[in-house]
Amino acid sequence: MILLSDLFAANEATWPAGRRFAVGGFTVREGGGGGRRVSCATCDSDWTEDHLDQAEAAMAGLGQAAQFMIRPGDGPLEASLARRGYRIADPTVICAAPIAALGPAPDPMTAFPHWPPLAITQTLWERADIGPARLAVMHRAPAPRAAVLGRSGDRPAGAAFVAVYETTAMLHALVVPEPMRRAGVGGTIVRRAAVWAGENEALALAVAVTEANGPARALYSSLGMKAVGQYHYRVK
Repeated sequence: MILLSDLFAANEATWPAGRRFAVGGFTVREGGGGGRRVSCATCDSDWTEDHLDQAEAAMAGLGQAAQFMIRPGDGPLEASLARRGYRIADPTVICAAPIAALGPAPDPMTAFPHWPPLAITQTLWERADIGPARLAVMHRAPAPRAAVLGRSGDRPAGAAFVAVYETTAMLHALVVPEPMRRAGVGGTIVRRAAVWAGENEALALAVAVTEANGPARALYSSLGMKAVGQYHYRVK
């Protein structure tokens, strides 16, 4: 059984903020430009409106937008943020499947894991706006971790990052350039990441994908990865 609490923990550990610190009942993250997930605040214990003021001030002090991740059970926080004028941003689904359910290993020539990322892997990410700040997030993630380079024929065709926390592997930063899409490259990369994860003691593979990303959600569904949780943000 895949527990939602384990998935949130793995999502945090495998895409880590540069710094985390407590402000009242909140955890505030310093992301260094690495994206919303590493730059948000979360409610992790009892909180008050004063704590919320302090969390807003802490994020402003970091030069970051005021934003909070809303997870299941955060209804009172969401209501308070809505009263303060925060809007909903990036509704996100967590999809997951047991490693054993993700099918046979693809041909090793079609996708291979490696670390540190090859120059061509970094180039594929950079073309998809996954630049130095997000690469820094990957380098902060604890081992085991890997970049996965996909190939179609003799050409690089896509890339992803995968890391393991306890028995859960999380897939991040999956990119497939437009000319290479609809040729099975994304599925090959995901299945190769799953094989690598299984070799590193993971029992499940998961990914966080925005609800608006229909093609990615269709890909994960086609591989048997089911929606098992959700979260979104409230942004000032």
